[in-house]
Amino acid sequence: MMAPTEGVSVTAISRESDPPRRGFSRRSFVKIGVVTGAGLTLGVTWKVMSNPGLPSSDATLVPNAFLRIDADGTITVMVPRSEMGQGVSTALPQLVAEELDAAWGQVSFEFAPAHDAFGMMVTGGSTSVKESWLPLRQAGATARWMLREAAAQRWGIPAAEVETRDARAFAPDGASVTYADLAAEAALLDVPDEVPLKDPADFRLIGQSVPRLDVEAKSTGQAVFGIDAGPNEARIAMVARPPVFGGKVRSFRPDAALAVPGVREVVLIQSGVAVVADGYIAAKAGRDALVIEWDDGPAAGLNDAEIFAQLRDAAQNNGRTVRDEGDVETALSSSEAKVRATYQLPYLAHATMEPMNCTAWVRDGRCTVWAPTQFQNAPAILGGGARQVAAKAAGVSADNTEVHTTFLGGGFGRRAERDFVHEAAELAGLVEGPVKVIWSREDDMQHDFYRPASYHELTATLNADGSPDAWHHQMASQSILQRLAPSWVPGPAARFAGRRDPTSTEGASDQPYRSPNVQMTYAMVDLPIPVGFWRSVGHTHTGFVVESFIDELAHAAGRDPYEYRRALLSEHPRHLGVLDAVAAAAGWGSTVPDGRARGIAVVESFGSYVAEVAEVSMQSGRPRVHRVWCAIDCGVVVNPRIVRAQMESGIVFGLTAALYGEINIQAGRVVQSNFHDYPMLRMNEAPDIEVVLAPSGDAPGGVGEPGTPPIAPAVTNAIYALTGERIRTLPIVRA
Repeated sequence: MMAPTEGVSVTAISRESDPPRRGFSRRSFVKIGVVTGAGLTLGVTWKVMSNPGLPSSDATLVPNAFLRIDADGTITVMVPRSEMGQGVSTALPQLVAEELDAAWGQVSFEFAPAHDAFGMMVTGGSTSVKESWLPLRQAGATARWMLREAAAQRWGIPAAEVETRDARAFAPDGASVTYADLAAEAALLDVPDEVPLKDPADFRLIGQSVPRLDVEAKSTGQAVFGIDAGPNEARIAMVARPPVFGGKVRSFRPDAALAVPGVREVVLIQSGVAVVADGYIAAKAGRDALVIEWDDGPAAGLNDAEIFAQLRDAAQNNGRTVRDEGDVETALSSSEAKVRATYQLPYLAHATMEPMNCTAWVRDGRCTVWAPTQFQNAPAILGGGARQVAAKAAGVSADNTEVHTTFLGGGFGRRAERDFVHEAAELAGLVEGPVKVIWSREDDMQHDFYRPASYHELTATLNADGSPDAWHHQMASQSILQRLAPSWVPGPAARFAGRRDPTSTEGASDQPYRSPNVQMTYAMVDLPIPVGFWRSVGHTHTGFVVESFIDELAHAAGRDPYEYRRALLSEHPRHLGVLDAVAAAAGWGSTVPDGRARGIAVVESFGSYVAEVAEVSMQSGRPRVHRVWCAIDCGVVVNPRIVRAQMESGIVFGLTAALYGEINIQAGRVVQSNFHDYPMLRMNEAPDIEVVLAPSGDAPGGVGEPGTPPIAPAVTNAIYALTGERIRTLPIVRA
């Protein structure tokens, strides 16, 4: 690992001449370059695209991830995704190593540099393994084909007679040679347009809990996180930002801040007033000493009551239809027996363990950034990633901007935003030398891009057998995509998707329970609260609402909640599979310890299917979650230990939000400031968690987020079974 003064290393391809190659087509996956003294270097496209703006096949860089086999036998996979604990720095190399027939002990990784040649580099939506499944396996398979061919030519035998395993090629007579020894010869071969992939029955690494590649660095302190990255001489900056959303600096006096020992400069930037100092303590003291007159703007009177009044009014009167099957109006009007429920969910902060931070250095027309970012690179039409945003803020070109991705101390979607990168790059363009902008916990809590608050009204009628004859869902929230629309699509933001945001309604507009008459409406509400992607996005709302409401219908029908779901999911075998698996694991229907009850929920999100059962008691009027059973069908399981860890993580994350998570708005500003009033689940509150893997053999789905949505309804459904109290507003525990 590189020292903190160097940040996180990236390795560029250099070559003295182009080897012979075949022509490249849109279906081509690989590109080859000879690296003097290094051996064989391969790249693989993450997504095959027709884009005339991309470099030609003769260019050094193309949209790719890189596989490098060094002369010492090290196999390095360039990972263009961000590692924030979810395990992509292991799972992605595992895909390559499987098809390469590599020895896992020889495999390492490096974070890929941010560059247009890699296409859009973003880690979100639980897409890392899902989108890499075929192209990265193809990269490994192509390399193995070329190494086998090189060995065959050396021995003068047909390639079909050469076997490969553990990074070696074997001849029928027992002779063998390492990949490292073959790399230079393989690099001279033409790259095949396509090679066959392994039959899953032959997998030796995929499906195994191979050791994570980042454990040693993290255990020994060698892993470089953003807050520690960048040059040692970087000065520390803290920014005073408007306390009211949409506010601006009217005027400020820097004298008191400059009088603090160690404070060097006070600089006005777009987001507020920055204090640059020799260290964090001085920077914070200087910022606290600033005298600023704020223009609070029109949001100064906004509060929770007004926000939810607007959401309620919009849901009832302004929704646009996003699903319409059968004749809901007639079905509802023809029945007097209706089940009605109103659900309300608050804003939530990401509260990553590592607060926002970024280091930048602008010199000689170039900008260098060290950032724990989830969004390194993107085309201008998408608003740009960290590289493009930093370039614009620093006043240099993107071609002259370099982003070093560090390890992330938590992301959850927050680090897909680029505001903290913009601040550092803008400030670096105004001062001499490198500068590291660090946010305090209070900054992080009060200037987040929050999970949107939402309001839901549901009405249903039941048939004679208790199944829903009509299902009507009215929803309102802010839209994440509407905020991004001006840079994501041409034309006014109001034209965005016909005022329909699929990230808000996902999981509700496509809820799987059988009913002949289904209608959902959605209303976007414009509010000044900044909103963004929060772990599992719209499913955090809709998973709770749909799974709570179906539980209400089950009880109204006098049916067991598990059996009721089973009857309505006959057309959804993967839902049924995990539902049955979790019920069996939990012993659903068996005797529950005195004073406890169980609730169940099942949610599909990001291509994976997760069902959870929570066992709950009430202690001094507060819920205590003792046990959680979880079953997941995420298709092919690449690394079982990582999948289980992500389910456990998602459950704890979602349980924290369900029990305690709430951001309140008063006078246009956030009330909460730190973990004393935005509490996390404590270790002594954490339940025992059992995870059942129920792979279906389908292509991989996501695992970083799907564990979160089912836990809140599983818990509140258990509380109802225990107490008869139906919880429709989160959090469960309110101050």
